[in-house]
Amino acid sequence: MSNRSESGQTNIVAIVILVGVVITGVWVWKRLSFDTQDYVIDQAIPVAFAGLVVAAGLFILVRAFNRRRTQRRERAKLLVAFERATVQEKRLEIAFTLMEINGYRAEGLESVAPALRDLFATTLQRALSDEQHRIRGMAASYLGALNDRTVIPLLLKALEDEHAYVRSSAALGLGRLRADEAKEKLTTVMKEDWDQTVRSRSKEALERIK
Repeated sequence: MSNRSESGQTNIVAIVILVGVVITGVWVWKRLSFDTQDYVIDQAIPVAFAGLVVAAGLFILVRAFNRRRTQRRERAKLLVAFERATVQEKRLEIAFTLMEINGYRAEGLESVAPALRDLFATTLQRALSDEQHRIRGMAASYLGALNDRTVIPLLLKALEDEHAYVRSSAALGLGRLRADEAKEKLTTVMKEDWDQTVRSRSKEALERIK
């Protein structure tokens, strides 16, 4: 409760300061000579604007650099945790988080890529209970992100899964792999599957494969 109160007081102070700056700026502007106003408009404002653009560009670059550095640190921690984990469920949880932290890309995961592939493939094949369909779907989509074409037959089979989420994820995985051999199957699914999301994913996959 106190945090909210402090936050509210901070916002009020910031608004008061902003209003004060605006009023002061208007007051100063009206007391400037016409020559000074012309100079400000013709020279100072463009220079200030250029400076703001440069500063904004630097801010974006620094922010992107910091984000990547943080991402690399998190990835390194997760890689260590994944290699040390012995319980299947824990390894799978870490693997999903690792793929998400890494932006659903294989770059940087070369050291554990075979283990991730085997784990996701096993999950897709064996997590067969009804309540595990989301886990199967995540495994299917992440298999496609690993750039390992040996899993294409497995993803093609997953296009026949009873759950639409798994089928749509399999289509996503095949699209990520740009699997030419999946064109015929994806075309059929795009036209005949009863679920709109599955049809859309299949269409997107075909567009990526072309």
